[in-house]
Amino acid sequence: MINEYIQANKDRFLDELIELLKIPSVSADPAYKDDVKNAADFLKEQFVKMGVDRVEVMPTAGHPVVYAEKIIDENLPTVLVYGHYDVQPADPIELWESGPFEPVVKKTEIHPEGAIFARGACDDKGQMFMHLKAFEAMLATDTLACNAKFIIEGEEEVGSENLEPFIRDYKDMLKADVILVSDTGMLAKDVPSITTGLRGLSYVEVEVVGPNRDLHSGLYGGAVANPINVLSNMIASLQDENKHITIPGFYDDVLEISAEERAEMAKAPFSEEAYCKAIDIRQSEGEASFSTMERATIRPTLDVNGIWGGYIGEGAKTVLPSVAHAKISMRLVPNQDPAKITKLFQDHFESIAPDSVRVKVTPHHGGEPALTPIDSDEYRAASLAMEESFGKKPIPVRSGGSIPIIAMFERELGLKSILLGFGLDSDAIHSPNEHYGIYNYYKGIETILLYYKHYSQIKK
Repeated sequence: MINEYIQANKDRFLDELIELLKIPSVSADPAYKDDVKNAADFLKEQFVKMGVDRVEVMPTAGHPVVYAEKIIDENLPTVLVYGHYDVQPADPIELWESGPFEPVVKKTEIHPEGAIFARGACDDKGQMFMHLKAFEAMLATDTLACNAKFIIEGEEEVGSENLEPFIRDYKDMLKADVILVSDTGMLAKDVPSITTGLRGLSYVEVEVVGPNRDLHSGLYGGAVANPINVLSNMIASLQDENKHITIPGFYDDVLEISAEERAEMAKAPFSEEAYCKAIDIRQSEGEASFSTMERATIRPTLDVNGIWGGYIGEGAKTVLPSVAHAKISMRLVPNQDPAKITKLFQDHFESIAPDSVRVKVTPHHGGEPALTPIDSDEYRAASLAMEESFGKKPIPVRSGGSIPIIAMFERELGLKSILLGFGLDSDAIHSPNEHYGIYNYYKGIETILLYYKHYSQIKK
């Protein structure tokens, strides 16, 4: 019955997602504040139409949280679904083949059945919306096997700063047995996988200041420190020839992976050639003695996310700049504390600055790493659901990305999160031409339905 309902309404499910994707809910830019609120209101209307027990757009110190619930039996387990409706900025706009907020469906080599191209299509509107549509189908066919609660925020892309105080204020309201999240991905369309670990994050901005104004590079060049040159040298010194991070104490708390675990992880299908081809590079690069996938999942990293200073306009302007800036992120692994790493970075960066410049380090948002055990009831339900929908057992994998609120959920609510994602590496999240496969969208809805079924059976 439920499959018939989905089949009869699948076109509408897609059309409604497209309407949501048209809303430019960019949380990082105050110019889009009203659009962020409009996206929250859109989701509230969706829940109202379903006939939930309660739905509210709840204010925070920043963008609001959408909360909804349906309690069918207090004795049944409760699934708390987390997602986010805010999106990354679309820049650079000129690299988009179609408007970032003008969704279009196009066929691709990986998605011959079509993919939705729009900012937020995969991260996270498309994946979050699968949960609403699965929930709708269960309500409409009276097949909801667990109580369900939803918390959908509007600030994930800017660090979820106001989510933790919200969680603390509403702990009783958010009581549940498991948190279900679809904000990650699979190894491939035909290789289902479940993310069991996430890296943490420390994000800083650095400023190097030299002379009190931009100087003529002919009159002062060679005699006065150039902040861009100094910053470049300082950044280069943060890694050695083996791509090992040189900050003292950086690796002290790293949870090392056993040889047995590394061997199990290596069973996941991976083609170095295809990996490089997909992003148009000749070869991968990273920390010595680790594979490409290990570097991107179980090892900490340090990367420059942006660097600027001096004259970058058209033509030439021969200046020695007064100041240079960079944004730097460090991905962290289990046992590494983001506050400690940020302090280690700051102390080291200040210590290596020459006397010819002044250095300022400004910490931005961070997040703790997270791990989910694969022997839990919650994980088993996810594995069974994926096995039933895809016809093969999913592979547990670690993700190189960060979802800082996952560790916070465990700390504040005492709950593990199941990361049941359906995106692909090729979906270009955070990049121009972000997209999400229609196959993945519908397959996600199908699998989420099965999760409720298997979880309720396991918890009987």
